[in-house]
Order: sequence, then structure tokens, then C-alpha cells
Amino acid sequence: MRVSLASRFLGATAADHGCKALMRSATHSTLGQSSMSLLVGQETRWTKYDTITDHIGRSPKREQDIARRSYSTSPDRPDPSTERQIRLPRSLQSIHLKPLKREAKFGIPSCDLQLRSFSIQPLEFFSDFALRAAYYLGLPAYGPVPLPRLTERWTVPKSHFIFKKAQENFERVTLRRLIQIKDGHPETVQLWLAYLRKHQFYGVGMKANVWEFGPTGVGLNDENGTREKQLEEVDSLWSHLGQTKTLGTSAKVEELLNSRLFQEANGLRQPPSISGS
Repeated sequence: MRVSLASRFLGATAADHGCKALMRSATHSTLGQSSMSLLVGQETRWTKYDTITDHIGRSPKREQDIARRSYSTSPDRPDPSTERQIRLPRSLQSIHLKPLKREAKFGIPSCDLQLRSFSIQPLEFFSDFALRAAYYLGLPAYGPVPLPRLTERWTVPKSHFIFKKAQENFERVTLRRLIQIKDGHPETVQLWLAYLRKHQFYGVGMKANVWEFGPTGVGLNDENGTREKQLEEVDSLWSHLGQTKTLGTSAKVEELLNSRLFQEANGLRQPPSISGS
């Protein structure tokens, strides 16, 4: 059987195309298998990576989920409007409020505390502290009442030598506040003043006038002593002040001059002779 060249050529090309198609399908299948194997291998890697935990016991993927939850707005977080409604403790609220005060029953003054400073900030701070301390000690405190300022001025030479004619002025303004305690027990008032002295703020001076009330006739009681005993105590103290004793008569003077101690002090062996005129 004879086959022409054209038919041979056409058959060869068809065979070539068939081989190429088979090769393409084979390559596609191999690529698909390789891609599937890669995906499966990647999934296995991720699953292995997820199963691996760090030394704390948490996986990295779990940490990423926790981080996303923390940055995301979840319903577990409180609403800002409700946060403002949360009440602070009373001890913290009282710092930002005015100090509490107690009312006096009789209105009898027990102590006047005067605070002085050159600047307003420490003066107001310590006045607030004194009022709070008085409240917790059960003392009715009133104030602080602003008192008139004390203004002091000095004019001094600016320098010596050729600058002595030039002068400069100095001014100092003292600010004052008054806090009054009424119906206070003397021991409680002393305890309050001692507490303020212990925790005294820098730059603030204090001056206190304290009144103590007692029964009538307290000076005539036997426990405190009568007026005569008090005068005797005063006389015993005044007896040691100055020269209160005299030398005495002439006989006392002659006896003093003839004494052995006086002679040894003057270096005399024989007493001096006193000749009458």
C-alpha cells in the first residue's frame, strides 16, 4: 500500500499534535497534583504551627486572636456613658469637695488659730487640712476667715561707696486666715494643735489663743492653794534676786574684820587696832 508524502506529513503533524496535547494534559495534571500537594503541605505546616505552643503555653494564633479582640469593640467592655456614672469612694470624693463641719451647741469659743504665710497656695491648702482634722476629731470649726493683710516696706541703700545715694525698696505682704473652734474640750483642742504642729506645711506659720473655762472660786480651793501660799512661793523666788540682806550693826562689821578668813585673805597676822577718837 502506497502512502503519499502529503498524507505522511499530515499524519506526522496529527501525531505531533496528539503528543503535545498528551504532554500538556500530563503537565497540567502534574502541576495540579503538585499544587495540591503544596497546599496540603502548607495546611499541614499551619496545623503543625498552630499546635506548637510557646513556653507560656499559648499558640501564636491564639495571641493574634486575643490581640484582635482587644482592639475590636466587643460588648464586654463597659460603655463610656456608664463609666461616668460609677461612683468613686467617699474618701476620694471628699478630697474634691469642701471640708465637712460640725455645728456648735453653745457657741463658746475655745481656740482661735491664726495661719500666716507669704503665698496664698500653701495657706489655703493648710487651712483646708486644719478644717478636715478638726471635723474628724469632733471639734466644731468655723472659717477660714480672711484677715487684713500685713504690708511691710523697707527702704535701704542700694550699695556702699559711690552707690550709697541710690536706694531700693523692699515689700513683704503677709496673708492671714482665722479658724475658730467652739465648744471644744481643752484636751481635744491640744490634741488638734499637736497634730497640726506635727504635720505643719512649709511656709505657713501658726499662732493659737486658747481659752479654758473652770468653776468659780477655783483659786480658793485647797487643792490649788490659797492666796497666802501663792504669795509665799512668789517671795521665795524673789529672795534669790539681787541683794536683800544688810551687813548689820558695827559689831557685826568688827567681827567680820577680825575673822581669820578675812585676815588670811588680806595677808594680816594681827587684827588691826581700832583707836577711839
